[in-house]
Amino acid sequence: MTLEDLLAREAIRDTMAKYTTAGDRLKVDDYAACFTEDGVMEAEHADPGFAFRYEGREAIRAWQARWLERTLAGEKVHDATFARHHLSTSKIDLTGPDSAKARTYWVAWTDIGPDHAGYYLDTFRKVGDTWLIAHRLVREDWRSPDSLFGTAVSKSRG
Repeated sequence: MTLEDLLAREAIRDTMAKYTTAGDRLKVDDYAACFTEDGVMEAEHADPGFAFRYEGREAIRAWQARWLERTLAGEKVHDATFARHHLSTSKIDLTGPDSAKARTYWVAWTDIGPDHAGYYLDTFRKVGDTWLIAHRLVREDWRSPDSLFGTAVSKSRG
């Protein structure tokens, strides 16, 4: 592994951290900035109510903006008073000088403790000096029967 490889992996981890922090804090512009202009954010789920797909940075931004607008208007998008997504094991494979794939485990904590968990399957692309998410597939492995996040996807749809 070269120093350049290590720097690329660390830059990718930094983008992952920015994404997680911005999402939990509803920092819409910071969240959208983690994606390439043609980036895709999607979730597969056995229950179609939890599945979604947004194509393009502007569509991703609009999705997060709806969430923020509804929250600021006093509408509860979900029943949690906070959400904190924690990233753990992350396997990053550089697939070219400007491309990478990653698999990263996550768990979301809310007022009840562990609320739901799964993993991200990502494709990253280097744009200028920054590594951005070109495609993120969210897969959920587990959800608490007491989850406070159950309405988040349906209430943030356009």
